[in-house]
Amino acid sequence: MTERDEVSQSERTLVERVVGVGDPLTVGPFRYWFGTRRWEWSDEVARMHGRAPGTTPTTEMLLSHKHPDDRDRLEALICSVEDGAAFSSHHRIIDTCGRVREVLVVSEPMADEDGAVIGTQGYYIDLSSTAADFRREALDSTLPGLLDARVVIEQAKGALMLVYGVNADQAFGVLRWRSQETNVKLRTVAERVVAELPKVAVDDVKLRTRLDHILLTVHLGEPDPH
Repeated sequence: MTERDEVSQSERTLVERVVGVGDPLTVGPFRYWFGTRRWEWSDEVARMHGRAPGTTPTTEMLLSHKHPDDRDRLEALICSVEDGAAFSSHHRIIDTCGRVREVLVVSEPMADEDGAVIGTQGYYIDLSSTAADFRREALDSTLPGLLDARVVIEQAKGALMLVYGVNADQAFGVLRWRSQETNVKLRTVAERVVAELPKVAVDDVKLRTRLDHILLTVHLGEPDPH
């Protein structure tokens, strides 16, 4: 392991203290089948909505949790999902106790054994815990100095901030989540995201869809050179 490939131990310790290794993002997977309009979510996603583990979600239930200011947009997105389109969104939900949570949903098409697209699958990422004022202030003042030699990480953060509409703290949290879940170095995750950016379409929907795919498959290997 070299300094070029990894953040130094002292930097890592400080980054972990600022970001909060003991307070990771809450993340949970979901699936949706187009033909039957059936949703499936993990216990983590159920808890984000204030629902008991094992609860079976429906489109109506999901819409009932959307923040009033986001509901019309999300209803249109969910309808587009039911028509076979990809789904990705940064929005707010209200759990059964009335608490507002900020979530990022990333997904990509789900195919059967023959390669036919039968649904969509991805993750809900609860960004609420990363928005604490003291943590954001610490990151804004400390992280750029720690990572000024890691320009690629800042570039990847910028891409996530632009496409998903999240702040720098939350974008870094998403990169860190993928690094930890896939056991791929943070810098490597960032490099693969940045390497794929020139191939991303300009259209807003295609932009989100392509970045979703990059983020969810970043652990599979080196970027496709073609």
